[in-house]
Amino acid sequence: MGKQLKVVVLAKQVPDTRNVGKDAMKADGTVNRAALPAIFNPEDLNALEQALTIKDMCEGTTVYILTMGPLRAADIIRDAMFRGADGGYLLTDRAFAGADTLATSYALSRALVEIKPDLIIAGRQAIDGDTAQVGPQVAEKLGLPQITYAEQIESIDDRQIVVKRRLEHGVETVSAPFPVVITVNASAPECRPQNAKRVMKYKRAMTRSELQAAGDDYMQFVENKDYLKIVEWNVGDIDADPAQLGMLGSPTKVKQIENVVFQAKESRKLTVSDADINSLMVELIAGHTLG
Repeated sequence: MGKQLKVVVLAKQVPDTRNVGKDAMKADGTVNRAALPAIFNPEDLNALEQALTIKDMCEGTTVYILTMGPLRAADIIRDAMFRGADGGYLLTDRAFAGADTLATSYALSRALVEIKPDLIIAGRQAIDGDTAQVGPQVAEKLGLPQITYAEQIESIDDRQIVVKRRLEHGVETVSAPFPVVITVNASAPECRPQNAKRVMKYKRAMTRSELQAAGDDYMQFVENKDYLKIVEWNVGDIDADPAQLGMLGSPTKVKQIENVVFQAKESRKLTVSDADINSLMVELIAGHTLG
């Protein structure tokens, strides 16, 4: 293939809601982020692997991460660079705070207008929201075709990409022209691990604010080291309408959140004796668990 693609992976740093305990929610119903570790959203890692696979297939292709969040969200950009990505963009501004999917997709779409990628890939959904809305909303705002529930890149040529989708009752193979938005299932291949050589090369990759907080001179640091530059953008950098950002641009409001934590019931220890086994069977049948 002669086409060199510019691929952007939409990724999110999320609290690890897969291991929620009794301290995971605050009294006001919001997530206690201090009680949960911040991780790379799992399905976004599946999306990154698809992007890196395309990079392997198409010589000259570049892969960048686009994420929105506080300064610490740059951690997932570095993680992606350790795995094979070429760099990333961090949208960070207090005006982005409290965004629902509509405001988030608007901010991301404004950044993508500046980046001008050939291909946009995202995880199907984030584990802290489970909406699966951001990817499709980005496609709608940019007026691009979209392929959802992607599981595998089948082929690419200069005009189009062919993708296998995993649906509820089977699979289908579809194609779309560039540029296109693709969202990826957890059933897609897992992301490759970090590469030790890349960790050594990119461990000092930072945003402007991170460098300033560390006391380093930004311009001197990136001079002749452009590969270590993580692009940091605020609202002004993406020419966005403040009325469509953050809480102001979010029509979705959370009315109530309930923290449900399952507790283990009383346990019993049984021996291998016939009497204990018979007693358990009688109890399960009487309680209509069996029979």
